[in-house]
Amino acid sequence: MGRIVVTEFVSLDGVAEAPGGEPFRHPSWSLRFDRGDDGEQFKTDEALGAAALLLGRRTYESFAGAWPHMDGPLAEKYNSMPKFVISQTLTEPTWHNTTVLSDGAIPGAAQLRERVDGEIQVPGSLTLVPDLLDHDIVDEIRLMTFPVLLGTGRRLFGEMSDLTAWQLTDSRVVGDGVLLTVYRRRHR
Repeated sequence: MGRIVVTEFVSLDGVAEAPGGEPFRHPSWSLRFDRGDDGEQFKTDEALGAAALLLGRRTYESFAGAWPHMDGPLAEKYNSMPKFVISQTLTEPTWHNTTVLSDGAIPGAAQLRERVDGEIQVPGSLTLVPDLLDHDIVDEIRLMTFPVLLGTGRRLFGEMSDLTAWQLTDSRVVGDGVLLTVYRRRHR
């Protein structure tokens, strides 16, 4: 059985929009900070440890526009691994090994947990992640919190229908004061 793992870059004020250069008032805001060797190694190990990616359409389009043109171990991993996109509008994905799940986020994620053995990572995907959290489908949350207040932008956490409890399993400062935290869902 698979595990759903959300992995996000966030600002101190909870903004997770466009950390890597997408159109936004503060483009590439996360790239202004050095994650240090430990932070880079964490992100590399995280990516290499994934069995599959679960993406919203916008994040998929961003990744599909970038990763196929890159080289190295991370590019090899992302380009070859199974990718699943939750979308009603994407019909012909162009990125190798991509499957579109058009039945919706919750049924799609539940099916993946049954089909994929290992970690199913959900990077970015700010429309998808709140649905997964609200339906209690996420097993782990990994945050890289950057020491910046953006003041505007889409936030990772919004209103939810119920309380959920999480346990901190890792916390450390890397690079230029970037806080790395890992939370696991407490038993349901």
